[in-house]
Amino acid sequence: MNQQHQDERTRIREAMDRLLTGQATISNGSLTVVALAAEAEVHRMALLKRHVDLKNEFYERVRNETRQVPEPEKRLRDTVTRLKKTSANQKAEIEELRRQVTRLTLASAVLTHESDRQAERTPVSDNVVPFRRSTT
Repeated sequence: MNQQHQDERTRIREAMDRLLTGQATISNGSLTVVALAAEAEVHRMALLKRHVDLKNEFYERVRNETRQVPEPEKRLRDTVTRLKKTSANQKAEIEELRRQVTRLTLASAVLTHESDRQAERTPVSDNVVPFRRSTT
């Protein structure tokens, strides 16, 4: 590791300590990677690409030391809950639509049958040839 890389890691660890003790100096003090990057004065992508281990360590410390769920995890849990609810609503709607299709199909069959019976009872002129309905 070069010196610049080592300096970044040191600044990130110091920033972690400040954020977890509530003594943020540069960032807004939230327990997120964005705030950690701002507090350490490194680019956010440095945490997400070069220092993934420190990002994971930060979130682990957030969980253990503050007994809080990290913000990204909260957002993911909210998204999962919302998506599960949406999925359940869509499944219920699909089932209702299937029942409606069945009812409409049955109603169409009854009306077609009644129409055929009525056509059979209607007297036809001698010069009219009725067309037979297709059964498909």
